[in-house]
Amino acid sequence: MNKNTFLGLGISLLLLVIFASGCTQQNNQTTGQSVNQSGGFQITSTAFVPGGQIPQKYTANGDNISPPLAWTSAPQKTKSFTITCEDPDASGADGAFFHWIVFDIPGNVTKLAEGIPNQRTLDNGAKQGTNDLGTIGYTGPSPPSGTHRYAFKIYALDVMLNLDAGATKDQVNNAMQGHILGQTQITGKYGA
Repeated sequence: MNKNTFLGLGISLLLLVIFASGCTQQNNQTTGQSVNQSGGFQITSTAFVPGGQIPQKYTANGDNISPPLAWTSAPQKTKSFTITCEDPDASGADGAFFHWIVFDIPGNVTKLAEGIPNQRTLDNGAKQGTNDLGTIGYTGPSPPSGTHRYAFKIYALDVMLNLDAGATKDQVNNAMQGHILGQTQITGKYGA
């Protein structure tokens, strides 16, 4: 095998790997679930499947309660988790509309039950931030028109953020910088 043939095979193999990687990422976006580089870190809900319809019960048109969430295979050395619910399809200058922010969830916690009360501090010590409606806790999907996506994102952190309850999305995002060990999400859809 001459040098040019060997080089051509190497480039072909590299392009094949890049193409396969792109297909895997697209598949994760289609299903609404992504697993990050830190292994099998994953978040799920018994209320809806990845990419599926969020039941009305969990929306502002229903009971307006948070869905149950559970996560597995968090990175080692995780000290706390932050969970957000974001609507990337909302139009606005700030990008995604935040429906929920929960932070300083202790590192040994692996789930949140449905219907987390809209209070500043939870029984497990976690704190809730101020959503984009200006209230503490969860506010369910209620798109003005069409169907929107709602991404429930979880971040595994190597610190407790130690922010005050009621912190804004910007305060939480800034405090997480440099401390994210892994992240993953589950996305559901809802249209009124």
